[in-house]
Amino acid sequence: MLAALLVLLALTTPDRLQELGPAAFVRLPLEALAFLAVVLALPPSLGRVRATLALAAGIVLGLTAVFKLLDLGFLEALNRPFDALIDWRYAGSLVELVRDSFGNELGTMLLVVAAVAAVALLVLLPLSVLRVTRVAARHRGPAAKTVAALASLWLVLAVLDVRGGAGTVASRDTAGYMYGQVSRVPSELRDQREFAEAAETDPLRQVQAHELLTGLRGKDVLFVFVESFGRVAVEGSSFAPEINEVLASGTEQLEKAGFASRSAFLTSPTFGALSWLAHATLQSGLWVDSQQRYDVLVTSSRLTLSQLFGRAGWRTVADVPANTRDWPQGAFYRYDHLYDSRNVGYEGPRFGYPTMPDQYTLDAFHRLELAQHRRRPVMAEIDLISSHAPWSRTPRMIDQSQVGDGSVYDGMPEQLPSEKDIWPSPQRVRAAYGESIEYSLNALVSFMTTYGNDDLVVVMLGDHQPATIVSGEDAGRDVPVAIVARDPAVLDVVSDWRWSEGLRPDPDAPVWRMDAFRDRFVAAFGPSGKTGRRAASPR
Repeated sequence: MLAALLVLLALTTPDRLQELGPAAFVRLPLEALAFLAVVLALPPSLGRVRATLALAAGIVLGLTAVFKLLDLGFLEALNRPFDALIDWRYAGSLVELVRDSFGNELGTMLLVVAAVAAVALLVLLPLSVLRVTRVAARHRGPAAKTVAALASLWLVLAVLDVRGGAGTVASRDTAGYMYGQVSRVPSELRDQREFAEAAETDPLRQVQAHELLTGLRGKDVLFVFVESFGRVAVEGSSFAPEINEVLASGTEQLEKAGFASRSAFLTSPTFGALSWLAHATLQSGLWVDSQQRYDVLVTSSRLTLSQLFGRAGWRTVADVPANTRDWPQGAFYRYDHLYDSRNVGYEGPRFGYPTMPDQYTLDAFHRLELAQHRRRPVMAEIDLISSHAPWSRTPRMIDQSQVGDGSVYDGMPEQLPSEKDIWPSPQRVRAAYGESIEYSLNALVSFMTTYGNDDLVVVMLGDHQPATIVSGEDAGRDVPVAIVARDPAVLDVVSDWRWSEGLRPDPDAPVWRMDAFRDRFVAAFGPSGKTGRRAASPR
């Protein structure tokens, strides 16, 4: 009975967290009936064949159960199911994320529990299928009558389309699930080939250096990604009013400092995590929505925004405070200099996953780059990570003049809510997310009003929506984007984009796919406009 129950649970467990419940398991799986019919049809003399078939079916069922559990996590975090061909490549990033977010001890324990559970399924399910098969073979007559009766019941339920808590009661999900995993392989291999061809076909490669980005000559241009800053932060959520107040206040502060801003939305290629896919999409002008595409891109000759700015005479810099070791893929972007957690002089404490507060990241960037005597303007991508999941221990804003080497933050993390305080309650998770976005936006506004001048241009945007626990089901992938500048000529150039005034985009503001941004941006600020506009693909 225990073996049969485990097999039934593996076959009927749904792949969405919100469908889990007693009603989800009121299902009659066709796969179990078909398997039992086959093994009962084998003559008693083929006992070894029956056992081999049972073990093979059990292994497939074990893999399916593991994949379903991965689906539960992926759909909750990334709003899409697990892809067996591609997503195994995220394993290393997942391990680092769990350890950094929950600490080495708790994070390691969670990973060990997950690994033990996976191994247990891969061992216990084959043994369970073998046990059920042997019992059925020993009681062939009653088992055959039971299978026949249940098959008839399944047929009636299927014809009547009787539904329960997780779909049709006459279930055939597991077979369809495995077929779906396998059937994706040819299309993904074809996609890899076609993407590689697209990466090598770049309309901007023919543009001469002196023609690039002429409308921004002499400007320091910063592309600032605010982690998990999605459309849900400004629309239709319990935390949107407070964030919108921060954006309204920030717009007012910037106006007093002489800045103006325009905002809209971009559609990100990712959801909930995998920020580097969004960064690569914005930079390359290609839709990088999987690790497979990312791996192809970083070995291609595709021109990125950083490469284009470099060709046009800018000093190019990346500031990635989440990195704690060398970043091999960074060579693709051809930055003149890379900053990470190890070389910005931070002497303060860690705030969970974030290695340092956003306010320090921006202040250090000013000290190390903008405040230096330079012959060239700077183009930089800066990644702000204080709003990264699990949204615990969000720093408090301090006076900009007190940031220093970060030692002022000593003792602050211990005074802030931890993930243990937040995650037992979805409401607290959502509130903590909103507070983290408010902090990151306040830090960026403080940076611009404190250090900004006539030559500063900032493109502020989100990388992706937060996980489903915050965004909700089917929230979409749009993220806010804004351009801020003190020189009115900069915003005059993009006036035909019809973006909203201020840092907060109107609900009906334009929405572009993120891969359209590179070519539209380059087209707007240089004579290469015709080439860029042909390549752009706004939604």
